Amino acid sequence: MGYKLAGFDVIGCNEIDPKMMDAYKANHNPKYSYLESIVTFKDREYLPEELYNLDILDGSPPCSSFSMAGNREKDWGKEKKFKEGQAEQVLDTLFFDFIDLANKLQPKIVVAENVKGLLLGDAKEYVRRIYKEFDKAGYYCQHWLLDASTMGVPQRRERVFFICLRKDLAAPLLVQKDMFTKVPELKLDFKEPKILFKDVFKDYTDRPLTENMKKIWNLRKEGDGDFEHINIREFNKPNLHFNHKFIYQNSSNINTITAGDNCVLFDYPRYRNFDELCECGSYPKDYDFKKLKPEYLIGMSVPPVMTAQIANEIYKQWIQTL
Repeated sequence: MGYKLAGFDVIGCNEIDPKMMDAYKANHNPKYSYLESIVTFKDREYLPEELYNLDILDGSPPCSSFSMAGNREKDWGKEKKFKEGQAEQVLDTLFFDFIDLANKLQPKIVVAENVKGLLLGDAKEYVRRIYKEFDKAGYYCQHWLLDASTMGVPQRRERVFFICLRKDLAAPLLVQKDMFTKVPELKLDFKEPKILFKDVFKDYTDRPLTENMKKIWNLRKEGDGDFEHINIREFNKPNLHFNHKFIYQNSSNINTITAGDNCVLFDYPRYRNFDELCECGSYPKDYDFKKLKPEYLIGMSVPPVMTAQIANEIYKQWIQTL
């Protein structure tokens, strides 16, 4: 959707989750769709000629192995099965299957998105390997840590974007990064005005708190960041309901939408409603979520406006020059 907003034609998709694929096809009607793991997709002997002539190949390899909210190092190298009953996969190697696909298709540009945790701690070794593998595939690789809240999205969402240009196309764009390194110049410096939650607030609820959670909410005090603060203050119970974070009306630091979205309004005993979820995720309200909860699909995706901002800069600074 983000690429469509930026004026691109999106011709195909590869997705392992059948429910996500149903929603994708219902909203975008792709010319080509492959419901399978990228592990098997990248090894297909026949793919349409169009897929070998892409301006951009974009992918978001599953990232829970590197998320600061997950088990991180404890899960690295282990097979994991998604709750939807999909095939078991080693999630932290899927990024390299994506690079293998890029090596096979040789698009002009490759964009790959992942969580901020990929840049932290021992995960940095994966970043070094990502650079090495993109180099072997014939690409200059760079990465940016971007926040959707500076890009016109009413949501704090930090994501890492690896953006790569095929080496045989890069000569007109190369600049000296340091004494030993040349890279194709790309400026991604977004400074959109931040949006306050009160600007997307809608006065109704379709996701009220349970009675037990409402009892905790009733004990809140101005300045509380989440329900854990209340549980520590009132009951001396840490590590409880820490994911129930408060959203303040006048805040521009609007909490990230997760797949469960447990964020609670400070002034009202409820979670974000449908309209607020769509606006905070930059989704249209006529989007067909099929059998998926809106908070799940929105929480699992890059906000379309965030993608559109990046795609627009890639077009202006690179594609128009090539």
